[in-house]
Amino acid sequence: MKALNRVKGNIGEAQAVCYLKKNRYKIIECNYTCPLGEIDIVAQKNDIVVFVEVKSRSSDTFGMPYEAINYVKQRKIINCARHYIVSNQLYDIQVRFDCISILDGIITHIIDAFEL
Repeated sequence: MKALNRVKGNIGEAQAVCYLKKNRYKIIECNYTCPLGEIDIVAQKNDIVVFVEVKSRSSDTFGMPYEAINYVKQRKIINCARHYIVSNQLYDIQVRFDCISILDGIITHIIDAFEL
């Protein structure tokens, strides 16, 4: 089951990357991992580094995909983003946390989904 979920996750992330590229985002990195967790996509638009969490589902039976990004998940993403910033010495940059929610192939991009 985990392998199947990973395949579905990879498909959702690939859709998100295509969407972001079409909307003039530069993809810096996908699946950034560190000891604190993972960030699905690190992108840049203008002078803003955007950390993107991708959630996809085939139905809304268990809620909308973006609803899975609870407070605990947000903190994990933020801590991982901090690690990314320090590791890449990106101290004086503007950052943003977005969510790309994919429900049955329909993409919803939530800009500034959560804050530090």
